[in-house]
Amino acid sequence: MIFSRIRWRIAIPYVVLLIASLVGLFLCAASLMRTMYLDRLETQLQAESRVLSEVFQEPVSRGEPGGDVQEMAERYSQLLQARVTVIRADGKVLADSEYPWSTMDNHLIRPEVRQAIHVGVGSRTRLSDTLTYEMLYVAVPITLDGTMQGVMRVAMPLSQIEAELSSLRQALIVVAVITGMAALLLSVLIAERTAAPIRRLTRVAQRLTKGDLDARLLPSTRDEVGVLTRAFNEMADTLRDTIERLDDERSHLSAVLKHMADGVLITDGRGAVQLMNPGAEQILGVKMADTLGKSLAQVARHHDIIDLWNRCYQGGEEQASLIEVDRREAFLQVIVTPLHSAEPHACLVILQDLTRVRRLETIRRDFISNISHELRTPLASLRALADTLRDGALEDPPAARRFLDRMDTEVDALAQMVCELLELSRIESGQVPVRLVSTPLKDAIVPAVERLRPQAERAGLALHLTLPEDAPNVLADAERVQQVVTNLVHNAIKFTPTGGQISVGMRVEGEEVIVVVRDTGVGIPDEVLPRIFERFYKADRARSRGGTGLGLAIAKHIVQSHGGRIWAESKEGRGSALYFSLAVAGSPADHS
Repeated sequence: MIFSRIRWRIAIPYVVLLIASLVGLFLCAASLMRTMYLDRLETQLQAESRVLSEVFQEPVSRGEPGGDVQEMAERYSQLLQARVTVIRADGKVLADSEYPWSTMDNHLIRPEVRQAIHVGVGSRTRLSDTLTYEMLYVAVPITLDGTMQGVMRVAMPLSQIEAELSSLRQALIVVAVITGMAALLLSVLIAERTAAPIRRLTRVAQRLTKGDLDARLLPSTRDEVGVLTRAFNEMADTLRDTIERLDDERSHLSAVLKHMADGVLITDGRGAVQLMNPGAEQILGVKMADTLGKSLAQVARHHDIIDLWNRCYQGGEEQASLIEVDRREAFLQVIVTPLHSAEPHACLVILQDLTRVRRLETIRRDFISNISHELRTPLASLRALADTLRDGALEDPPAARRFLDRMDTEVDALAQMVCELLELSRIESGQVPVRLVSTPLKDAIVPAVERLRPQAERAGLALHLTLPEDAPNVLADAERVQQVVTNLVHNAIKFTPTGGQISVGMRVEGEEVIVVVRDTGVGIPDEVLPRIFERFYKADRARSRGGTGLGLAIAKHIVQSHGGRIWAESKEGRGSALYFSLAVAGSPADHS
């Protein structure tokens, strides 16, 4: 792992080479130093031997061992810090500073002695036969009047020499270590200086990969690293411009897809969903996070959509069809287009939800059918009455008056229908002002209930009003709320058989007051319950009970103009409950 960093790849080989060089230099220097030291010591011993050879000329010429010769040898040994041996020409040892001379062998066979006799000077490094450790011996002849009298030998133990050399080697090692550490530090500094810009460049590159497009590095040198840094900055500028442009384009595309009412899906060459917009999520009733990467069959789950996609996938041509999704009562226009430029067999699937359009078309047809029916009945009645009068009823004044009264009734019904249509139109267009003020709930409900109580009694119904004394004030237009209550109670009276009951009550939920009108009437089938607040929409059983079918539509728009909600709950044959909500006066909802 250590060689994964450029700093160490530079420093370590340099340090290894330096250490090897220092070790080699140290070994060579130690060997050379030993040789030079021994040569210098040998020269010194030669000089000392020659001096002593002159000093010992006369004593040696007498040839007597021990005595003055031994005393002089010991004295000069102490002065020179060396072993001094005096040898007679026949090899007899006359004196020795380190060993009893009388017990020593004949030294004529010693190599340094023989070399001194034949050459004039002899030297040898060898194991001492008497002292049993290595010594450096130097010997020179002792002459008097041209005649050799003996041999002067001076020796020094190698242990002493090695001790002095060891001190020198230690000094050399200290110098080498200091030099090596300095070189090591220098190599690390050089490697660090080389690697630091690359590390900084790496950190900037990592910031770029994490999305920091403004990350840059100022060039600090003019070498190759500086050139690389400038090239990197230029690349980063180009990359940032490209990414920003792509982000802008993606943002525009994302905004378009996000706010499209149509659903959009893109499938790849394997048929897996790669993109889906919120419109498609809503239409298909799925979540994008749960569908990406899954096949279209798993996402759409409708055989007509899958068949359409298969035809486009296999034929490579755009396919379009209107598809009704029965389970969700949705009506879709599906368009599948091949995306040859993106990827082979990739497809764009567009889902256009036409459910509302179709529902509005259904409402329009029902509206035309209902209003035609509502108009046809009084018009047919008027025509029949007019024909009857024309055919002779005018000649019978009592009958003629009766027919005219019936014609007035039908005209009044037509006039009421027109008035309610105009009222509904004005409410829907916002032309009817709604004055929202703090109003006691009883002022908005009690007058409407009491106004319809006689009608309920004539129909044989019990009408109950439950309104607590501490009911909160509501933010409402009392006159308009009375109109809502009137329509709801009147509707309950129409659909409740004789002997039934109608109750009007309220409850408080949070910052809202919920008003409810319950009856024990015939109830409303589940399939028509969502449509009872549409204009002119009435169940078949309602057509024989009179009315225009506009009352609940008017109530819905009045409640919505108050910022409230209106809804119904019912079980066929078990009665109905119609609710609407009003904001409590002084609550945050007042300002919505």
